[in-house]
Amino acid sequence: MPSPKTEITEIVTGAAIAGASTIESGIARRCVANVAPAVWERLVDAHRAGQHRQEFAGAWANGQAFLAAEQGLRGQPAALVEWKGPTQAPGDEVVPADLRVDHVWLISCKYLSKVLANAAPSRLFERGLAAGPATRVGGDWYAEVAPDSYQALFALVRRELGTRASVPPHAADLTPAHRAELRAYLDAGWSPDAQVAYRALALAVGKVSADRWRRTLAKRTEAEAVLWRLLRIGSAPYFVLGAQRDRSLRLRVMTPWDWRQAYELKRMDVWGDDAGQPQVRWQATVRDKATGEDLGVDGHVEVRWSHGRFGKPPEAKVYLDTPHHRVPGYVTLA
Repeated sequence: MPSPKTEITEIVTGAAIAGASTIESGIARRCVANVAPAVWERLVDAHRAGQHRQEFAGAWANGQAFLAAEQGLRGQPAALVEWKGPTQAPGDEVVPADLRVDHVWLISCKYLSKVLANAAPSRLFERGLAAGPATRVGGDWYAEVAPDSYQALFALVRRELGTRASVPPHAADLTPAHRAELRAYLDAGWSPDAQVAYRALALAVGKVSADRWRRTLAKRTEAEAVLWRLLRIGSAPYFVLGAQRDRSLRLRVMTPWDWRQAYELKRMDVWGDDAGQPQVRWQATVRDKATGEDLGVDGHVEVRWSHGRFGKPPEAKVYLDTPHHRVPGYVTLA
């Protein structure tokens, strides 16, 4: 179920695009499709109570900006605005759309988020995010790429636990129940010795993950395709309406066809980072064909346990460090 802030930022944006004259009238008219009555009631209650004022105002302003934009609806209110809501994508969906306007315009509402993807590490580092965002591969990435460091950390934690938990001698044999015991014990943090062992694991995971990803990116055409997947550039154009910490976020995202006409990928570099946790940094150097200028796009990947230390197997969370409005392929709406 989406959070109240998510419901506000997405649905109120849609109400403005539908041409409602005020936030109150947009909520009253229920002018966004696929929104359950209970959700509308939550919006009404929150607005009357003066809750989340910043989110209401920001979403409304972004919707109005798209309605007026030359690259948007040019002042013509939409006949149909549909909310995706909590439904899961039914297929291999690259465009992270939250709203669909008149069956054509796709809009992603992104507020204070730099997260681009959350995938199984093997899918990112070995397949370059191919095979669809819903595809997740089982297995423990730490055990695969840094088995000695992983076992050393686990053995140390097991010794510290002593008789307080009945976990097996090898990390590869951990069950969900064992992981729950470890997670509860480690909620307070690592011991000094375990912190040293964890840092060794982090360095090993970062290095080997980067090595595997580098092989995937060896061909420039494949590196270009991976960059497009990282930046969520797909075959259909779409818009991003949201906010960063210091500005509103109103962008049109190019297609690969558009991107190749405007830019050329010169190189893509990846390397393991000493960040206190397993991390891989990535950087793309792109030439602007119109100006001849080289532009940089930077980000990082955190390879970390899901649901806490020794929780579920690691996942790869991809972050964009370059501000959105400076990314080649993200065009600011006039």
